[in-house]
Amino acid sequence: QVQLVESGGGLVQPGGSLRLSCAASGSIVSIYRMGWYRQTPGNQRALVAAITGGRSTNYADSVKGRFTISRDNAKNTVYLQMNSLKPEDTAVYYCNAYLNSVGDGRSRDYWGQGTQVTVST
Repeated sequence: QVQLVESGGGLVQPGGSLRLSCAASGSIVSIYRMGWYRQTPGNQRALVAAITGGRSTNYADSVKGRFTISRDNAKNTVYLQMNSLKPEDTAVYYCNAYLNSVGDGRSRDYWGQGTQVTVST
């Protein structure tokens, strides 16, 4: 069984910063990619940022230059540093990991429970 546990969401004023963390645990063999998605009511979940085991990254255009994704492979943890936050960044943020676990014949996606980020005065 694999679990992704997120932390770090909350309420912040425009221009402020937040740091999200997501730790993967369980019978993990190898994590190929970790990332963050976000979703607002009535919209599909969309990629914010992702990072591979080799630390290659990609970002949504809307967050480039403001958000930074990083990863601690030894801790199976991914971070999202969010700076210069805007009201339009308000969403539920979900952690994602594409990994292979013990006893599973193929790699698959796993998701965290989601953490609310609200940017408002």
